[in-house]
Amino acid sequence: MASPEPRHARRAAAAVLAASALALASCSAPGDEAPQDASGATLEVGLVLEPTNLDIRHTAGAALEQALIGNVYEGLVARSGADIVPALATAWSVSDDGLEYTFTLAGDVTFHGGQDMTADDVVASLEAVRGDETAIGHDELAGVAEVAAIDEGTVRVALAEPDQGFLFALTGPAGLVLDADDETDMLSDANGTGPFALESWNQGDSIVLARNDAYWGDPAGVAEVVLRYIPEPTALVAAGLDGSLDALTGIDAELAPQLEGSLTVTSGPTTDKFILAFNDEAAPLDDVRVREALRLAIDHDAIVEVVGAGVTQFGPVPELDPGYEDLSNTISFDPERARDLLAEAGVQDLSLELTIPSAYGTTASTLLVSAFADIGVELEVSPVEFSTWLQDVFTNHDYELSYVNHVEPRDFSTWTDADYYYAIADDDARAEIADTYAEAMRETDPDVSAALIADAARLVAAQHPADWLYTREDVVAVATGVEGFPTSETSTRLPLARVHVAGS
Repeated sequence: MASPEPRHARRAAAAVLAASALALASCSAPGDEAPQDASGATLEVGLVLEPTNLDIRHTAGAALEQALIGNVYEGLVARSGADIVPALATAWSVSDDGLEYTFTLAGDVTFHGGQDMTADDVVASLEAVRGDETAIGHDELAGVAEVAAIDEGTVRVALAEPDQGFLFALTGPAGLVLDADDETDMLSDANGTGPFALESWNQGDSIVLARNDAYWGDPAGVAEVVLRYIPEPTALVAAGLDGSLDALTGIDAELAPQLEGSLTVTSGPTTDKFILAFNDEAAPLDDVRVREALRLAIDHDAIVEVVGAGVTQFGPVPELDPGYEDLSNTISFDPERARDLLAEAGVQDLSLELTIPSAYGTTASTLLVSAFADIGVELEVSPVEFSTWLQDVFTNHDYELSYVNHVEPRDFSTWTDADYYYAIADDDARAEIADTYAEAMRETDPDVSAALIADAARLVAAQHPADWLYTREDVVAVATGVEGFPTSETSTRLPLARVHVAGS
């Protein structure tokens, strides 16, 4: 779903990964270089959104993945930028037909609770998600036909049909390996295999992670990590300035200049898509001319300039995802053409309501009010709590326009879902998009698959179901001496094992 909020509870796999004959992955575990030492330092990190609970198998949330995946929990594979890299599987092979994956497991892996990890734990973890319709990632494993332990160090997964999204799905909650015999209360505790173990969760304040000294890979570079949750933007920056934080992420770009000189401020790419969705089942938004007119009224360059850290995006696939294509030629800033389209549609004195989580502030909505007024459309902005947005917009589809940030990479499948809140109402158009995307997922050649996703993205853009206002850039600040802190896509992944505090 959105960030700083939970991710999609229902999201089909959407990724492009190589499935060539007996393709072998044999690089090292996540992180290119080991820390300089295993120091006794504590790393204090300032974040915006706190998880509502810790049950990563049943609770959707970018904040939950940010804190726990790669730190406390691990899967067979992991993400490293746009790449899929080894984690608990040191290598894997894929059959010629893309139907069989064979994973070689790392040895001497133990859970934080002290039990050895076995191939049976891997099988049980994947089967648990497959068999539980309430589990996060259940849909992503729908194409799995069989999971079997070949021996103590090998697991084979058979698919019913090729799926370019399968390995990527394993980098998320669907692929996490849990202790099959563990009875930990996952709502408030965790028992993974990662470089850090959960030490405490002080709700409303912080999560504390302690270095796992029994970790099977290279030890973490700091002894302790404190994830401090500071949702108010100015308070987060103030904590960076007063020296109480070693690193900050999720910084408001407008406030970032305040940190320069005191901390090192960098920006990096993300898949955070700020989407202005149109409810095309609500008149007059059910007329594609009206939706296109609203898009034509928006000056995307002006929005990017004002938000301070972002890039334009004119379609459903961000630049970091497979299938990206520059779709700026599908829409332009043309208020005159927008007025003509509204006239063609017979729309006069149009008034629309924009539902927006109040945490997002007023910068973008103020620009939209002005832009729409220029084409004769009155826009009423209704800020709401995110819980209200979830109920009214996401669940009940009760809205006209919605503005929210969707953080997930490779989430194109939402545009094929007839039940999603911004579903394309035209059944024929949505069916063509779904068919094209399904073909892309079945394709074993990653380049061909990416080209098909690009085709599907053009079909979506032509329906004007939303406007992709911009893709956010990650603004991160670190104190002097902090090395190896992640600088991109930190809203969904924040692996901290390779962070080192110099001189500690």
